[in-house]
Amino acid sequence: MIDLLALADRVAAGEIKSLSIKQPYPHHIFHDGKDVENRDWPTKGRGWFMVHAGVSKSEIDKDDAREMAMPRGGVVGMARIVDCVSEMDSRWFFGRFGFVLRDAFPLPLIPCRG
Repeated sequence: MIDLLALADRVAAGEIKSLSIKQPYPHHIFHDGKDVENRDWPTKGRGWFMVHAGVSKSEIDKDDAREMAMPRGGVVGMARIVDCVSEMDSRWFFGRFGFVLRDAFPLPLIPCRG
């Protein structure tokens, strides 16, 4: 069980890092079971992080009104990194490295710069 009050205290204390991810990938993390975030570098970091949706629309299908309306330009949720792998049996894995995600949940947009 996630202790949201303790997590909120850690965020307020500046103990939680963030990772900028272009939409629609944050949406897929929270709603479609995306269980890995692909990166070109590995991480030793484990634990909670804030998911920041960047303002870029470079990954968005501009003909898809739903994707165009996805929140951008701030924190849109949280997740935990539980591992970093170079291969994974997941339809979402396609990078050099994958940050394996668990316990992701969305939040209402909290506007902030990446």
